Order: sequence, then structure tokens, then C-alpha cells
Amino acid sequence: MIPMNRRCLLQAALGATLARSIRAAGQRPPRLLLRSSWQTVNIGDIAHTPGVLRLLEEYLPQAEVRLWPSSVGDGVEEMLHRRFPKLQVLKDTRTVQTAFGECDFLLHGSGASLVAADSVAKWRQETGKPYGIYGITLPDVSTRTLDLLNGARFVFCRDSVSLALARSRGCTAPVLAFGPDGAFGVDVRNDDAAKAFLQANALEEGRFLCCIPRLRYTPYWLIRNRPRTVQDEQKHARNEAMKEHDHAPLREAISAVIRQTGLKVLLCPEDRSQMAVGKEMIFDRLPDDVRAKVVWREQYWLTDEAVSTYVRSAGLFGNEMHSPIMCIAHGVPALVCRFEEQTSKGLMWRDIGLGDWLFDLDQETDIRRLVPTVLALAQDPAAAQAKARRARDFVRQRQQETMAVLQRALSPA
Repeated sequence: MIPMNRRCLLQAALGATLARSIRAAGQRPPRLLLRSSWQTVNIGDIAHTPGVLRLLEEYLPQAEVRLWPSSVGDGVEEMLHRRFPKLQVLKDTRTVQTAFGECDFLLHGSGASLVAADSVAKWRQETGKPYGIYGITLPDVSTRTLDLLNGARFVFCRDSVSLALARSRGCTAPVLAFGPDGAFGVDVRNDDAAKAFLQANALEEGRFLCCIPRLRYTPYWLIRNRPRTVQDEQKHARNEAMKEHDHAPLREAISAVIRQTGLKVLLCPEDRSQMAVGKEMIFDRLPDDVRAKVVWREQYWLTDEAVSTYVRSAGLFGNEMHSPIMCIAHGVPALVCRFEEQTSKGLMWRDIGLGDWLFDLDQETDIRRLVPTVLALAQDPAAAQAKARRARDFVRQRQQETMAVLQRALSPA
């Protein structure tokens, strides 16, 4: 692990090296097209983009970055511009086509798969210019996906299972390695909103834990207000069958924290469906003495307010992935519960040294570990924070190394 002062020197050297190579070649700064921003109904999907943008700003400050999003509505574009005022957001076919002509490199951002495979294929076919894949999970590797991976300058998988799958399928990308989810880079903040919410709900800084519920399948039919398909009906049935099983351990952990420590608990969402899930499956089913010290957040929020809340908490646990990522990014302890319906992304917790903070809710032995682990986090915050910081520092080292690979891909020959 690189010491913090050494890491800062490396960051400065990385940017300076790119700047010198550009000046020496008498060329303009490189232009990078970031394909990201898949949807706005989940603060984790939102977080991918500002996370990668922050890394580009830190390590490749000379680069001009244009964002090619799928969705930046619901206040997300405004949030991005507050943090990155020079960011160009492409909004139509014309601006995308202009970017194809003017940009030097396409970077596919983090996601649950090679989300924008069509976009990568279009870029390769129409421009012949280089591209790279940054921090994705591979649930499978089709022939087409393998062809696109093989054509990339680099492929960074955000979990070791995806990395092993790519290798087993014979991926020939020049660089194929573990690369942290882009959301680990996020630093957007809305401190005013977070402080106001905490004050209104009598939550003191450092004196509460966050808890996030989740169903086995995200109920997009509810989020997008559309009729359920046959496949949706099957997912709904599975959600209904497992929701008590998957939330009873969280209720037990909350009760233990409330009764055995001086901390409160904030029930909060990662996607737009989870406010209702939290109320039905956790808040309304808690004993009266416990519920009195639990705050249920009724409204959805954006990533900046969530981050500003998480950094004021004593830690987080629950059935989601990206809120824990945002916590660890800031040295805040975070536990992850997962189940078989999810992709392998949760296994990244093992990859960054947090295997004992990862819980498989389909394994009774893991369920039994949850309450004592949450209690240990609450009762020994110094040890928990030290553990979180070690994971954060490992991630930062890998971020520096992955950005060095991108820098080499952008540097003039």
C-alpha cells in the first residue's frame, strides 16, 4: 500500500507527465468521451459518473471530458454541473456525432455489465479510435461482448469473479485487471440538505447508523409506473416470498443497536422503491421501544445529500451495494448483505479486504454473523473506522494505478 504523502506525489507526477507529453508533441489536450449515467432512480447508478469524473479531474486534469449519458434528469445534471462546472453533457444525436469526430478516446464507465455495448460498437465501427472499459461486472461474456472486450485498450472488472470469467473466456485486452467501481471516487456533497434533515430528525453526527432495505428484484414496474409483465410477476412473487427472510435480520440488528448502544438508526433508500420497503418491512414491524429511536426517511434523495449524510453517520449496513461503496470511499464503516439474485458485484468486498463485512443472506451462518458484527461496529467505532480506512486506501492505490493506464492510452505516441 502506498503511503498517503507518496500517493499525493504520484498523483501530481501523473498529471505532470501527461501535460509534458502533450506540450512536447505540440498538441491540444486530449479529449475523452465518458459513456456513463445509466439511470437516475438509484443513487448508486448516479454515483458512477461523478466518481469517475473526480478521478479524471484528479489524475488527468488536462483532459477535456464530455459526458455521453443515458439519463441525467431529476436534478442529476444540475448536481453534476455544481461539482464539475466545465463538464460538457451531450444531449442529442448531433452533439454525440460531433464528439465522435473530436474526441480521442471513449471510456465506458462502471455498470452491472458492459451496459453500453451498442455505443462501444458504434464508436469502434465509426471512428476506429481507442476505448477502454472501467470498473464493470460481467454476469456473462457473450461472443459479442468478448469481441468488444478484446478490442479495448484496457478492461477493469470491479470484482474478481468477473475478472476470472473474462480470463476463462480468453479475453485478450492488453490490460485485464481488477479496477474499483467508479462510485468509489465520488465526492459530491450537499451538506446544507444533510444538516437540515439530521437536525429536523434529532440525529446527531456520529451517533446514528444508516440501514438500507432491498427486495430481491428491484420493482421497476412500480418505479416506472407500468403494468407488470409475466417476468415481472415472477420477480414480484419471489420478492414477496423472501422479503420477510431478507429483512428480519436487519430488524434484529437495529433492535440490538438501539437497546445495547446509545446510537439511533436512520432507514434510508438507495433507489426510489426502498422508502416503502423500509416502512413496511422494517419500521412498522419494530418493537415500540426500538421504533422510537429509528428515523424513517420518507423521501428519495440524490447522491450528494446521501454522501453528506453517510459521512456524518457512525456507519451503514443493509441489503445494497453502492451506499456502502460511497461510505468506504470516505472511510466510513459499511457492511454489505447480498443474495443469489444479485450479480457478483458484492464480492468486491472480499477483493478490497472486507470479506468479514460481507453477508450472504442465503447462508444461515452468515445471517447469524450479522447482528454481532453490526454491534461490534457500533461499540468499537475506532476499530471499525481503521478497517474502513485500510480498504479505502487500497481502493485509492488501485485508482491511481488504473488512471496511469488510462494516461498511457491518452498520451501521444
